[in-house]
Amino acid sequence: MAPSRNTQSSSSAVKSEPAAGAAPTGLYGEAHRFDASFRGPVRRRSCTDILCCLIFIIAILSYVALGIVAWLHGDPRKVLHPTNSYGQFCGQKGSPNEKKPILFYFNILKCANPSLLINLQCPTTQMCVSKCPDRFATYTEMQMQHTLSKSYWEYYREFCKPGFNNPYKPVSQVLRDEDCPSMLVPSRPFLQRCLPDFTSLNGTVTVANRTSFKDALETAHSVTELQHAAKGITGLVDTKELGMKIVEDYAKTWAWIIIGLLLSLAVSLIFILLLRFTAGLLLWTTILTFLLLLACGMWYCSMQLSRLRNTPGSDVAIVAVGMQTDLQVYLQLSQTWILLLVSLAVTEACILLMLIFLRRRVQVAIALLREASKAIGHIMSTLFFPVVTFLLLTLCISYWAVTAVYLASSGEAVYRVMSPDVSCQYANSTCQPESFNRSNVSTSASCQGSQCLFAFYGGETSYHRHLFLLQLSNLLLCLWLINFSLALEQCTLAGTFASYYWARRKPQDIPPCPLFSSFSRALRYHTGSLAFGALILSVAQLVRIILEYVEQRLKGVNVVSRFLLRCLQCCFWCLEKFIRYMNRNAYIMVAIYGKNFCTSAREAFFLLMRNVVRTAVLDRVTDFLLFLGKALIAGGVGVVAFFLFTKKIPVFQEEVPSLNYYWVPLLTVVFGAFLIAHAFFSVYAMCVDTLFLCFCDDLERHDGSPGKPFLMSPQLHRVLGKSSQSHR
Repeated sequence: MAPSRNTQSSSSAVKSEPAAGAAPTGLYGEAHRFDASFRGPVRRRSCTDILCCLIFIIAILSYVALGIVAWLHGDPRKVLHPTNSYGQFCGQKGSPNEKKPILFYFNILKCANPSLLINLQCPTTQMCVSKCPDRFATYTEMQMQHTLSKSYWEYYREFCKPGFNNPYKPVSQVLRDEDCPSMLVPSRPFLQRCLPDFTSLNGTVTVANRTSFKDALETAHSVTELQHAAKGITGLVDTKELGMKIVEDYAKTWAWIIIGLLLSLAVSLIFILLLRFTAGLLLWTTILTFLLLLACGMWYCSMQLSRLRNTPGSDVAIVAVGMQTDLQVYLQLSQTWILLLVSLAVTEACILLMLIFLRRRVQVAIALLREASKAIGHIMSTLFFPVVTFLLLTLCISYWAVTAVYLASSGEAVYRVMSPDVSCQYANSTCQPESFNRSNVSTSASCQGSQCLFAFYGGETSYHRHLFLLQLSNLLLCLWLINFSLALEQCTLAGTFASYYWARRKPQDIPPCPLFSSFSRALRYHTGSLAFGALILSVAQLVRIILEYVEQRLKGVNVVSRFLLRCLQCCFWCLEKFIRYMNRNAYIMVAIYGKNFCTSAREAFFLLMRNVVRTAVLDRVTDFLLFLGKALIAGGVGVVAFFLFTKKIPVFQEEVPSLNYYWVPLLTVVFGAFLIAHAFFSVYAMCVDTLFLCFCDDLERHDGSPGKPFLMSPQLHRVLGKSSQSHR
């Protein structure tokens, strides 16, 4: 009878734990009562949140209709190809511009006009050409040279309006009618547009080795004016060259990148298998290894600082160096190593403090991960369910991107008045090129030199006036579908792991095909509930995106407005995190009990509050341990990739190609390895949350007596029981 008394005494202690560690039961609902027929996820259930399910189905059909309408009205060529001043595509097959794929600006100096920031259109005539100018020339020079050689005019007219063939027309009239550009500047194509060909000569920026030039009216201009007109062009050209080198590196190393990703997949699987049998030892080893690597990193940083202490130029600030593609530049600066040393030291200190003051919670988190390893070990198919989610997310994001492009390219060509004088009263108003010269605009004193140029694609119909709202709808529906896909994964995994927990004999009593059964239940009965929770989260995310967009548009306004926007962004960020947390627990209750979303969310919240001490045990410690595992896998694979791509592994020195930037494939492998590890460990995180809620429910339903035995493992009960008692 002694064992019986021990059992009863321990059960009475367990029954008293919620009262000691949580709020009074009545404040957060009644505790679940014993039910001898309860065997885990309810099998006989009905559809929940039917109205929201119908709305979700209608929204999907509307989304399909929106895509069809956008496909009928849109034309991606308007985005892919540049458009001249007449709304014609450059390089379009079957058109007069088929062999003219490049856009040429008559007077690129006008692109420095302030109206460019308002209209997003350079106020000068733009023509489609077959090639960019390769020399300096003016219209006046052309007229003088034409008397000696007609070839000079034949070259110059390539950049004039189609059909213009009068080299004797006075310069003033040519410039007034914009028949030809007043000057030609050596250029090269970038993003299918002719932009000045800047070069550096002895530290001075030049164009064709010249620092100044004159236009047709003999007005002197400097290359600095060209730089100002084409602000950021030099950076964009460098970006293009950088992009070409990156593509080249990818082409050389794609096979090695795939090998690295496969290696990370294998390491992740091995890590998970080891968790199944040696969870405690492996996690403590992971923590200590991470601490050791941080200590080695700090030692290495201090050694580099000592080496650079007397090196000339090492005291230059990183800000002064600017953006460099060669990482070796930063490694020669003392400030770089100081920042790395401080970062590593702070990280090391945070982990050590957590181990000292939260060691009990770390032990509890390890116990939960050990139990999760057993559950996943019995249902290994759960590890591959994220692949289904990945395919769904890829489909949603791809559909959104294609629809957004077609919406953006909807409509007919819209022409606006472009004036070099910002005081022109007709500036930015709609016009028609055919009748512009006969309108009041061309004769207005304040609008001299104004032109009717192509501005964008749009229209005056109801469809075109509401394109912005359609883009917002496209974004909201995309967010809704993405969050629904994630909710479906969470509910499916929750139902699967709940089937494991509530099985009295493991694994004999685990239902056959628990993953497929849980997936079919979630999709058949609870589509409305999942859609409801996903919609709430999507609205919060959309508001955050709109606030960020408004903040970007209000740059430069008063500080108070931006401060209020930042406060709103912070509030909605917190709201989004809270909704995510509540949705996650609500989906677990939906998977177990089959009730609607609101009821499940309320019961999950009350259950957590009735076990608030145990909930505090799980705050972020488990996620942090899983993050260490992901970081260790990604970092380990990254170290191997670093030695491989820098040719420091003798065996593979001949096989590894020479690269422009070794960090391109290296970062790709590290990021891909982290994502692969995250996909596997996200299953663990969901398993831990499900087992924890089931554990809390188990304590309320059962008391550990022979008639009401606990379904949790003795180790889990012992650790969580001690945890709650230690917080009294």
